[in-house]
Amino acid sequence: MTRGRFISFEGGEGAGKSTQARRLAERLIARDHKVNLTREPGGTAGAESLRGLLVEGGTERWSPLSEALLMYAARRDHIERLIRPGLARGEWIVCDRFADSSRAYQGAGGGVDPDFISALEKWVLEDTRPDLTLIFDLPAEIGLERAGLRDAAAQGRFEAKGLKFHQTLRTEFLAIAKAHPERCVVIDASPGPDTVEDQIWAAVSARLDP
Repeated sequence: MTRGRFISFEGGEGAGKSTQARRLAERLIARDHKVNLTREPGGTAGAESLRGLLVEGGTERWSPLSEALLMYAARRDHIERLIRPGLARGEWIVCDRFADSSRAYQGAGGGVDPDFISALEKWVLEDTRPDLTLIFDLPAEIGLERAGLRDAAAQGRFEAKGLKFHQTLRTEFLAIAKAHPERCVVIDASPGPDTVEDQIWAAVSARLDP
């Protein structure tokens, strides 16, 4: 059986990743692909339990190092129970966030040593890496404004960390894209959702030939 494909969506808050991940999944399904739409932290029962601990509560609930460890615990369960089995079955895995978010949020934003993040990646991810990463780029102030328009119940502790933190995230995501051009495509998230969807489909078509 042919291995499936793994697409991750990355970027700051309010960029529209979740909406576009759903749209891409629907478009792939329409082309008769088996698709598993998932997210991080989350995607499995155990990882979803950890998600509640990570995204709820005050901004200082966890230190960045503790946060990174929790994220990678959730990620390992996600990989073992959903991502790897799905890829082995030939599914397309469409994931709202993956390991690049830890490099941005806990690494660049939180100050966790990048060498420590790299060690976690080595042991937790092993050879499970996205075939394509779509990095949504949007000025942090616009993203936070968009996020603030959502229902208050959907907002979490990361959105509350302040403009400077989110500007750091944007810089880091763009640095990741520059460092890994074979895997990453930057998506301009500022236009309307239909235009963004067209950018995504162009990138997926060019890189993965769906």
